[in-house]
Amino acid sequence: MKHSLAPLAAALALSATFATPAFAAKDVVAAVASAFTTMDPYDANDTLSQAVVKSFYQGLYGFDKDMKMLPVLAESHTVSKDGLVYTMKLKKGIKFHDGTDFNAEAVKVTFDRVTNPDNKLKRFNLYKNIAKTEVVDASTVRFTLKEPFSPFINSLAHPSGVIISPAALKEYGSKGIAQHPVGTGPFKFVEWKPTDHLKVAKFDGYWKKGYPKVDTITFRPVPDNNSRSAMMQTGEAHFTFPVPYEQAEILKTKPNLELVAAPSIVHRYLSMNTLQKPFDNAKVREAINYAINKDALAKVAFSGYAIPAEGVLPKGVEYAVKLGPWPYDPAKARALLKEAGYPNGFETQLWSAYNHTTAQKVIQFVQQQLAQVGIKAAVQALEPGQRVEKVESAQDPATAPLRMYYVGWSSSTGEADWAMRPLLASESFPPKMFNTAYYKNDTVDQDIAKALNTTDAKEKTRLYTDAQQRIWKDAPWAFLVTEQLLSAHTKGLSGFHVMPDASFNFDDVDLK
Repeated sequence: MKHSLAPLAAALALSATFATPAFAAKDVVAAVASAFTTMDPYDANDTLSQAVVKSFYQGLYGFDKDMKMLPVLAESHTVSKDGLVYTMKLKKGIKFHDGTDFNAEAVKVTFDRVTNPDNKLKRFNLYKNIAKTEVVDASTVRFTLKEPFSPFINSLAHPSGVIISPAALKEYGSKGIAQHPVGTGPFKFVEWKPTDHLKVAKFDGYWKKGYPKVDTITFRPVPDNNSRSAMMQTGEAHFTFPVPYEQAEILKTKPNLELVAAPSIVHRYLSMNTLQKPFDNAKVREAINYAINKDALAKVAFSGYAIPAEGVLPKGVEYAVKLGPWPYDPAKARALLKEAGYPNGFETQLWSAYNHTTAQKVIQFVQQQLAQVGIKAAVQALEPGQRVEKVESAQDPATAPLRMYYVGWSSSTGEADWAMRPLLASESFPPKMFNTAYYKNDTVDQDIAKALNTTDAKEKTRLYTDAQQRIWKDAPWAFLVTEQLLSAHTKGLSGFHVMPDASFNFDDVDLK
């Protein structure tokens, strides 16, 4: 696939397509790189969709801009000695956008919905360990787990773990709520036109007095890097993420803009379908790791705002272990391919989970690197709908069409379980979760499971270390890079932050 970048002047002209009327004093426009898949966070797989719905939804717990966990709709909680029962006190006097009360019944209705397998929600696996949710009184709710699960509160702080208005669920149904979201957040939902924009407006009945400080936020999906950059330069947007890496230096020179490079736990990797030839051969997977120059990839696709992956989990995720990076050695790659029975390489396909320009650069670079060791890869950057259909909805691992897949992940709970289990446990094959390598290692499965059942930090460290070492050796992925998160905002905008997991925090957003 060939893709050429338009000159900046052309991009500026193109950006007129996205022109809007002059801003009102407190109307914020945010340009983002991809379209949103749903307004139901319990049925979303992508970080971006979950990030924007935090404008109108809130959970019992959450994270601040630095991913420090804090209570949101909950006041406090206690845990039984056996680790099975969590009792939570809820904040009082909070209203949903439809005027109904937030209370323990709303928490029960929300979690009964996601834990019911008949609803087939994508976040079922994150909450399936909840055996029951009970109302103790209007401001007290009790969760009983099926088995001890040490990161349970972290899971409730995940961006998907929000509370939905029971009245709205009753009115619109479990499927219809995606088009008619009703939460307790600082903004209420106005409209969503999937290819154009999502708009939210200030909720006058918000429970935090004095917030929000702006009247509206309009999120615009703009996949083309040049167009997003142009919108910032022409003043058509106040905030953009991600900043096109190749234009970071340009935006830094603009007196009305501020460029922010934030630390990240976003890991970029290339999964390989280990159930299909030739990727069922570990030597082939090792060869692909040796064939890709990660330092050069960081420079070519990310303009240096990334580092080669140092392990299965990025630094910053609790219990991450440094194991690499994997060295660049094309001669070793060719030797391994020969040992595996592919002295002349092979033909395959490489898909990207994203269609923005940076992702296209990544897969084109990888395509060129693999060609140098004899692997001919046809590349395709998938649209969001294609990603859901071709990858996330594949029902039978034996016939799944995926071969090689460029994708990324951030543990939005901040700890190792959610960085490993959804991606590398054998229970997590699509469509259940996101093990797109279809990787299975019995010992890794046992390590991950045992780590959930202990609160002993030393034992968790031992289990997660062993699992990561085994995964690194098995190489179900080509371990690529951990990126820095580049955003830009106008100097009149404050309080709009990109978090380490590439989600957003805009609790304090203001515009002057």
